[in-house]
Amino acid sequence: MKKPDFLIIGVQRGGTSSLFRYLMEHPQIASPVDKEIHFFDLHFQKGWDWYLQQFPFLTNNKNDDIFSEKKIITGEASPYYIFHPLVAQRVKEYCPDIKLIVLLRDPVDRAISHYHHCIRFNLENLPLKEALKLEKDRLKGELEKFYQDENYYSYNHQHLAYISRGKYIEQLKHWRQYFASEQFLILQSEKFYKNPTNTLKKVTNFLAIDNFKLTEYYPHNQYEYPQTSPLIIQQLKTYFTPYNQELSEYLEQEFKSPFS
Repeated sequence: MKKPDFLIIGVQRGGTSSLFRYLMEHPQIASPVDKEIHFFDLHFQKGWDWYLQQFPFLTNNKNDDIFSEKKIITGEASPYYIFHPLVAQRVKEYCPDIKLIVLLRDPVDRAISHYHHCIRFNLENLPLKEALKLEKDRLKGELEKFYQDENYYSYNHQHLAYISRGKYIEQLKHWRQYFASEQFLILQSEKFYKNPTNTLKKVTNFLAIDNFKLTEYYPHNQYEYPQTSPLIIQQLKTYFTPYNQELSEYLEQEFKSPFS
């Protein structure tokens, strides 16, 4: 069995499904049993051997061409990884040389999309304004419970953290405690949506495999949702402004909001 060479660790509603599906078309990337294996967050108790069984047995390449000298790699995409407080340390223990891919979507847009995603799958039953207002109470004490019990599961933390998941600077700083900067490829979702070919080139260069293009880039797991109140959008923009500014300084690049 081959352990993963890369992980797409987030963010949720940031284009991870599309990026993963595009990458699985690459002749040098072998697909796991599923996009989101969730070993390091939800199924850690199942053990390392179980995790390895989710990846293909590789002798040479995915087409069984024994004369090929091109390396074949594999990986998975579980967007809860970046936000779960215990995952970074677990990944470091089992995959210290892993390559980590992060897609960052404007946090205002991401939060609204996340909320409607939860509505779509009956994970949320409150109006947006009320759900955002109650988030702090819903998440109160949850982090402490994770550190007290490594097998603890929090529905609210996984599904209802609309605002908290958009504080990217906090999550990246946490992961950088365990991994070097060169192990990360941090991408902006909006640029990926606009020019997937260019983003794929960055990803294949990062993974040290051949560049490739698809004939069609069909977006995965995307759908329309009702228009959001301009007041809520403005409130979210104001809230995220200092976090985005710190993120820009940390990454030494602009992170502009498409709502500005």
